[in-house]
Parts: sequence; C-alpha cells; structure tokens
Amino acid sequence: MKTDVDLLIVHAGQLLTLAGPNDRPRTEKALGDLAIIPDGAVAAADGVIVAIGPTAQVLDEVAPGRDGGVIDAGGRVVLPGFVDPHTHLIFAGSRAEEFEMRLAGATYQQISHAGGGILSTMRATRAASEDELLKAGWQRLDRLLAHGTTTVEVKSGYGLTIDDELKCLRAVHRLSASHDVDLIPTFLGAHAVPPEHSRDPDAYVRFLIDEMLPAVVEEDLAEFCDVFCEAGAFTPEQSRAVLEAGLEAGLDPKIHADELSDLGGAALAADLEAISADHLLCASDDGLRAMADAGTMAVLLPGTALFLGLPYARGRRMVELGVPVALGTDFNPGTSPTWSMPMVIALACLGMRLTPAEAITAATINAAHAIAAAEEVGSLELGKAADIVVLDLPDYRHLPMHFGVNPVHTVVKRGQPAFRADRGVQRPT
Repeated sequence: MKTDVDLLIVHAGQLLTLAGPNDRPRTEKALGDLAIIPDGAVAAADGVIVAIGPTAQVLDEVAPGRDGGVIDAGGRVVLPGFVDPHTHLIFAGSRAEEFEMRLAGATYQQISHAGGGILSTMRATRAASEDELLKAGWQRLDRLLAHGTTTVEVKSGYGLTIDDELKCLRAVHRLSASHDVDLIPTFLGAHAVPPEHSRDPDAYVRFLIDEMLPAVVEEDLAEFCDVFCEAGAFTPEQSRAVLEAGLEAGLDPKIHADELSDLGGAALAADLEAISADHLLCASDDGLRAMADAGTMAVLLPGTALFLGLPYARGRRMVELGVPVALGTDFNPGTSPTWSMPMVIALACLGMRLTPAEAITAATINAAHAIAAAEEVGSLELGKAADIVVLDLPDYRHLPMHFGVNPVHTVVKRGQPAFRADRGVQRPT
C-alpha cells in the first residue's frame, strides 16, 4: 500500500540532493558532490521529506493524499532551498546618497568618518518602531523567498543601545513566527562604536558585555554573537573580549573578519573555534590554515566585493587549503543591497573561481552548517525539512551562467508551495 503524501515533485531532470554526512561541512572534493538523481522525485508529508529517488521508484512508494499536490518539474533542476547565512535584514532608511559618493571616489572609511555608513542606518533604525521594522523586513523576506532562499540568518547591529538592539531582535523573532522563511537571529551589538561612546570605545565594549549582552540573553533573542573586527570598528582584543563573553553566555561566536585589512580576524576565529568567520577578503594563508584546522566555516560574501569594488575573497585558495566554504548575500542597505542567492552563486564562480557545483554546495548544505542548521535544512534527505526549489533551467551549470536574472520557477517551504514565478508569493488561505 502506498503512503499518502502532502506534496510530490516528479520528473526533475537533475535532482540535486546534496545527500551526505550532516555532522560536518563539505570540504575539498566533497564540496563538488551534488549527489544528483536523474529524473528524480521527492515527496513530503507534514513538512518533511518522506521519499526521494528516481521518479519511477518514488511513484511506487507514495501517492498524493486527498489534499496533496503534485508538481511536475518537467525536466527542470530541483535542489534544496538556499540558506543565506549572513544578512542584516532588519534596518530602516536608505543609503542611496552614499552610493553616489562612492561612485565619485569616496572610500568606505571616508563615508563612515563623515557620519555615514553603519551610523547613518543606526540613526534611521533608532527612529523606527518595531512594527515599522517588521513591515520592512517582511517585504525584504518576500524578495529573498522569490529568489529561492528558505532559511536566513539575521543580525542586529543597527541599534547599538540596549532598547534598540532588543527592538531589532524582537522584530526578527516576530518575523520568523509570521513569515514562511525561517530566521536565525545573531546579536551584533559590536557592529560599530556609536557616537555617544566615540571618545572611549573600550567603555562601549564594557557596556556591551556587562549590560547589553545579558539583556539579549535574558530574553533568549539570539543564537550567535558576532563582532565587526576591523580598523575603525573593533580591535582584535576588543573582539575577543566580546566573543568570549558571548560564548560564556551561551552564544556561539561569529566574526566579521579581515574584510578591509588583515587584522588577524581569521586566526582569532580559529582560536575561539568560532562557527564562522565572514568576508575574509584580506585573510592570510596562515589565518586560513588555522581556520581549516579548527573547522571554522568561511562565509564568503561576493556581493560586497562587487558593490565596493574590492578584490574578491580567495575562494579557490580556501578550497585548496581545506577550509569549509559557505556563501551568503550580506544583504544590507549600504554595501550589499541584494537578496539574490543565484547572483551570489554566479559571483562566486566568476570572481572566486568556485565551480558551479562547489558554489551550490556552499549556498545550501555548507551555509546550513554555518548557522548550525544542517541537521534540518540544506539538503534533500529523508527526515529533513521539505524546503525545495525548482529552477527554470535544464542543467545546474546554467545557474551561474545566466547571472543577473532570477531562474526560480517554484519554491516549496516545509512541504507547502510558497512562491511561483507566474503567481508570486503564495500565502495559506
């Protein structure tokens, strides 16, 4: 007797399952193994995958229940929903004026010193209500979903006071509870030194550790603690203090590392056994080797390099050194205002010399590892969440080739259709 299912996807020309060990991220040769099933099918019940394999085999095992649906992929590529492990989704305001300044030759640091950059967004975010942040975040999540993203890490960091950081993180939780896309919250109180502490950054670090962090933990608002370790932001010593305090409070460390200069952020991340070090445009081989030895994920953000006109992180070299690599959008208002993981995959191939298969792995199962979610999402396997994307492409290698367009045909979130290219975002009736 066949098992009744809620959703059945059949006749995927290439079903990219990414099946494999979930206890560790993929590195080196394993990074390029997509575990493809030709003419594949996948079935879901109660939001999880219950059958997967060749279409003929799955049709022998399951059948749609009375309310179940069938999607004929028609030879298209089917793969796990994208996991975006680095975003700054919750903010208010615009940085369009700074974009023109940068085109005229102003550097990121010059804009920041003039009161722009993060501090510009901070002022707008402080002035916004939690409901306003929620509404703006919802609209942005719809766009991420339409580009195939089904799980998103979201950082605070545009409040930089206790009340405003809590406001942003509460908005993340409310958004995750109400939207189809799952959100993973990260506390980034160490994003910048706010103006009221500009004369004594160490005092802000003490305030963050002694008062802000405990308030976040008391409300259980974050899973990770992050810090922007960079010249003009936080020193390695200050970054270590923040991350060690977060770790003691139960928040796993992440770090914005070696983005604009090599301050040793990669080595610091490895020493603290951080779950990830992100950006890494200027990371040294020694720092990368330390990350490989520690198993610290490299979350690469090629959209930022493109938007700022900077050299890309050395993705190919990281793969050669055995560093586990993931990809994210770094979606934010000033340095990477994109919600397209397909575009990020293209940039990773064109700018970092990853292969299409490596980039897809980095945007799915490895990205899930970068936010400690690989047991549930990132690959299509029995018992995992039925987060599935159908691309309007006949071969996965077309994904980075056709850059700057959205190839997503259908998005399924936990076994329910959430987006179709011809109908837009789908809401439960």
